[in-house]
Amino acid sequence: MFVPPYQFLSPAREKAHYDLHQNSPADQAYRGFLSRILLPLSEKLKPGDCGLDFGSGPGPTLSRMFEELGHAMTVYDYFYAKDEGALQHSYDFITATETVEHLHSPKTELDRLWNLLKPGGYLGIMTKLVLNREAFANWHYKNDPTHVCFFSIDTFNWLAACWHAKLEFVGNDVVLFEKAKKDAG
Repeated sequence: MFVPPYQFLSPAREKAHYDLHQNSPADQAYRGFLSRILLPLSEKLKPGDCGLDFGSGPGPTLSRMFEELGHAMTVYDYFYAKDEGALQHSYDFITATETVEHLHSPKTELDRLWNLLKPGGYLGIMTKLVLNREAFANWHYKNDPTHVCFFSIDTFNWLAACWHAKLEFVGNDVVLFEKAKKDAG
């Protein structure tokens, strides 16, 4: 499900909305929230694997948590860390937490991230999933004016098929894609 582009916020209004977020590496509750993706993904990584935190926000926290586990991290955020050089390297893993629902061109951006993954790498996404049309009608998540696209289990299964990826759902909002050791597409 998508919000039509004519209803997207201007970049200035979108950033102003993000500036209201109070996420910080010192916030233990926020770290607990991010652990929902950190823990299952870190179990799959090898010591020293390098990652990209895509959509890191103004106070990168997940990247710091992975660094604390011994992984080198690069951050990228369209508004807060827009270093296009970060999107020119290959990574052992990529995270996008509470990010994909903000993408104006989700297939293009997700394909770009997929292409940055090394063979055998992981793409970890954390986002709320659309359950069905009835639930969507009353869903608070769709009311955030910066949320412009919404994903379901079927959407992620479709992406996994397109990418010839292994797919794992962890809990209600974490999705892990594993790229084949020798990429088939």
